Amino acid sequence: MGKERSGGASGEKNNKMLVGVVCNFAAELKLLLTALLILCTLATLLQFIPSRFSISASDLRFCISRIAAADPPANSTTTLAQPSLFPNYTKTQVERNPQTDEVLPTGIIRRAFNPYGAAAYNFINMGSYRGGPDTFAIVGLASKPLHLYARPTYQCQWLPFDDRRSKENNTNITSSLTYKILPDWGYGRVYTVVVVNCTFPQPTNLDNSGGTLVLQASTSGGGDSKFNLTDTIPALTEPPGTLNLSLFTSRPKYDYLYCGSSLYGKLSPQRVREWIAYHVRLFGERSHFVIHDAGGVHEEVLEVLRPWMELGYVTLQDIREQERFDGYYHNQFMVVNDCLHRYKFMAKWIFFFDVDEFIYVPPKSTIRSVLDSLSDYSQFTIEQMPMSSKLCHTVDAAKRNRKWGFEKLVYRDVKKGIRRDRKYAIQPRNVFATGVHMSQNLAGKTTHKTEGRIKYFHYHGTIAERREPCRYLINSTEINYEKTPYVLDTTLRDVAGAVKKFELKMIGPRLQNTRQ
Repeated sequence: MGKERSGGASGEKNNKMLVGVVCNFAAELKLLLTALLILCTLATLLQFIPSRFSISASDLRFCISRIAAADPPANSTTTLAQPSLFPNYTKTQVERNPQTDEVLPTGIIRRAFNPYGAAAYNFINMGSYRGGPDTFAIVGLASKPLHLYARPTYQCQWLPFDDRRSKENNTNITSSLTYKILPDWGYGRVYTVVVVNCTFPQPTNLDNSGGTLVLQASTSGGGDSKFNLTDTIPALTEPPGTLNLSLFTSRPKYDYLYCGSSLYGKLSPQRVREWIAYHVRLFGERSHFVIHDAGGVHEEVLEVLRPWMELGYVTLQDIREQERFDGYYHNQFMVVNDCLHRYKFMAKWIFFFDVDEFIYVPPKSTIRSVLDSLSDYSQFTIEQMPMSSKLCHTVDAAKRNRKWGFEKLVYRDVKKGIRRDRKYAIQPRNVFATGVHMSQNLAGKTTHKTEGRIKYFHYHGTIAERREPCRYLINSTEINYEKTPYVLDTTLRDVAGAVKKFELKMIGPRLQNTRQ
């Protein structure tokens, strides 16, 4: 009986506590119940609303995006602040409010013109490089019509890291003397090549604290005379402690460096194999080859290059992304200018020629002795020896499948009165911009009088044919083929055996089964 009374008293106490809690939170409970009632009512009503009035997630996203992208007031321009990385710079953005035709009080109809989008980029930066303690080069593409019919301008500025961290202190930002070079001789298409040279009044980043080179590219009213649009481009960033000033005065890493044009199409692995083995032997241990793949280095070609890459003779750069931008011949002028400035202080001489061309010096000379004799010149050009890409000698009939291309294509074009292209080499530290057949922007002398000292044999088109090159076998020292006179020339044939032995010594037999 005592336990029952104790339990009953405890139950009454709990009931009183529950009533107290309910009374204390009565307002909150009413609000919660009211909200639940409203939600239930809405859920019931939505079932009877036609589907065309429903609101989807995409509708909500559209509304939000319209709010975020709200246009500025009519007849105005908006100045947008740049990211905090460049607190001192601004970029002008043209408002896009559509205009309408207007009837003037005089009765004249003033027509409206509404621009949309952009036909070409203002500037496409491929690479930016130091040319010394106080100078830089920026290599890229820009709209050709803009440079052909307008006067776009460039301005370079150096932004030290210390000032970048401080939004208020920008006193150390310095401007440079800036000029542009258009090195593609007017061959550009939608885009033309631009090399921007920036020279500052004093050296930058001498304390090696780091900083950023900024390029401001302005249209100067080109494209739309109503606006001077300026793009602020962080062209080059030097992290703290990375500037090596000795690079500009020390001996170059390489004596000879090859800058190749854009490789594209279905290249022959065997022809590439022959070319690289021949030239590594010619230029020697202190040489290097920079190959630019614009789509031509397929897997079989890569297998040919890989042994030389492993030995440190070849650098392969994938530049296929440049195909997005419609420039001349796979943007080869931009590619060779980027190579020039990228390796400017890494080589004593840089050569420019193609992978169906073979540099040759006479037997009693070496590439070193020839270039030493030309050391007073910043540039020299090389005479062409055009070779047939179809005619072979009958002596090779039985073994032609085992012979290399330059070993069996032995007929040279001797037609007179033709101006033939020349290739060239430069001392890069004296050159500001370059071309495909020569540079027109350099300090120092150029010579074309190199006959008898150096020349190149040109097997035009053979690099792009994956088949046996010998189409016709000739048993003569002279022939007139397709109205062109040819003579037998075994100059490169005579060195083929030495080249094959050199390849075997350097990389072994791994390429012996290479296909055409």
